[in-house]
Amino acid sequence: MQRWPRRLWIVRHGESTGNVARQAAMDAGLSEINIDHRDIDVPLSVRGEQQAMALGRWFKSGDAGAVPGVVVASPYARARRTAELIAAHGGFADAEMSFDERLREKEFGVLDRLTAAGILERYPEQARFRSLLGKFYHRPPAGESWCDVILRLRSLLDTVGLHHAGEDVLIVSHQVVVLCLRYIIESLTEEEILAIDRQGDVANCSVTEYRLDPDAGRGGQLVLERYNFVAPLREEGATVTVEPPVVSSPQ
Repeated sequence: MQRWPRRLWIVRHGESTGNVARQAAMDAGLSEINIDHRDIDVPLSVRGEQQAMALGRWFKSGDAGAVPGVVVASPYARARRTAELIAAHGGFADAEMSFDERLREKEFGVLDRLTAAGILERYPEQARFRSLLGKFYHRPPAGESWCDVILRLRSLLDTVGLHHAGEDVLIVSHQVVVLCLRYIIESLTEEEILAIDRQGDVANCSVTEYRLDPDAGRGGQLVLERYNFVAPLREEGATVTVEPPVVSSPQ
């Protein structure tokens, strides 16, 4: 029985005002990131909206090879707005769209809104634990590890497979979620996914694309076509942006 979408695009949300504030705090050597909203309410920046519209036009141009019939996004404002703009400018505003909390951002708990300098200053024991355990397994107080994110995403992929096998599906979410989805879909090891992570950040509105190989395994298998693909943004003249990780390894 087929259990995968025919095509699966995974997109990180466009640049948010939180991304901008985080970069400003790190550039200034500050301990805390100045954000006035709950994380769930952080909106896209103007540049982030332009990125989402540019990606939508890429779908509409036909260069993607198809357009999504199903859109599933994180309920966080920046991901929700990204999904809506991509669909509106991609010509598939009538696609089935839903927002699933299992696609939410990784929860950082007591480390939320802190830069690497702030973590070392306020929670040196957490910096030490993270150094010992590694980012894959470290769970900050009131927060999540990558493993926790992976657990909820396994359930999410089961739901997508149950309801949308054989369809063209777009997922819009967050940086760690993109990486954790790769870990699950490609059956990667901790070392393999962290090596991918070390190569660079997942760019805002970048595309990770899978296509179904129906002859691989039972019910077929998704095969990675491209990762961190930003050509659609460049072709439309939109600025390509990335952000530093929220938690950096202590130096």
